[in-house]
This record gives sequence, structure tokens and C-alpha cells, in this order.
Amino acid sequence: MKGHDMMPKPLLTKREREVFELLVQDQTTKEIAAKLFISEKTVRNHISNTMQKLGVKGRSQAVIELIRLGELKI
Repeated sequence: MKGHDMMPKPLLTKREREVFELLVQDQTTKEIAAKLFISEKTVRNHISNTMQKLGVKGRSQAVIELIRLGELKI
């Protein structure tokens, strides 16, 4: 295997990243859903999946952890 094949897998999917980038801009679930052309339930699922990956209990904790890991900029 070549070195570039060993790149670490990103923590977030593209869509999860988009959701959290809007979340830190103080967008509501409804606003995020409208902006990304997905349902509010799908937005909540992306947030929930991310919280599970991070092992945190809330959106705020998820945002803090994503910033700490360098996955999200504010």
C-alpha cells in the first residue's frame, strides 16, 4: 500500500459537517433542513449520529468536541 492510501478516514460525513457548520451559525433544525433540502428528522439524525460518534450527550458538547478535534471551525 502506498502512503497516501493510509489517510485517516474523516470523522464526519460531508452532510454531518454541513449540518454542524450551520448549527454553529445559530441556525435552527428547521432552517438547516430548508437550506440543505432535507427533512428536519434527517437533520436530527445527522446530529444524533455525530453525538454517538463523539460519545457526547448534547449538541453543545458535540460542537465543543468537534472544535477541539479540529473538525469544525467557528
